[in-house]
Amino acid sequence: MHFILSALIIIGAIIDAMLGFGFLFDPGGTGGDFGLQTMGVAGLSAMRADFSAFFLVSAACMAWGGWRRRGGVLLVPLALFSVAFIGRLINLIVAGTYDLWWMPMLVELAHIIVLTVAVRRWPAPAEGLSARV
Repeated sequence: MHFILSALIIIGAIIDAMLGFGFLFDPGGTGGDFGLQTMGVAGLSAMRADFSAFFLVSAACMAWGGWRRRGGVLLVPLALFSVAFIGRLINLIVAGTYDLWWMPMLVELAHIIVLTVAVRRWPAPAEGLSARV
């Protein structure tokens, strides 16, 4: 179970890292895949900064937490994907549906489920020497 959980988290981290680097180096192209349109240089800057930060920080924490089996490190991407899911749920209620509206919510929910299981199975190590990397 631990190996499968680690593998799922690492695979998710790789996908999230690819998205993060996509936003970093080609925000217009990657943003288009997300249904985003840029509004000039400011829009490119926001997408390059905010989306790459979201995905790269999530990927780094997932890779570290999945590799070392550290549940505490996984709280960061768990929080990020939970907030994203809640934001999409609010938008669904307030603004309604759009084509394939369920796809990003399904991806975020999959992250939430896998990360929650991992956090529960791999508690943060006790403070002291064992907590050091």
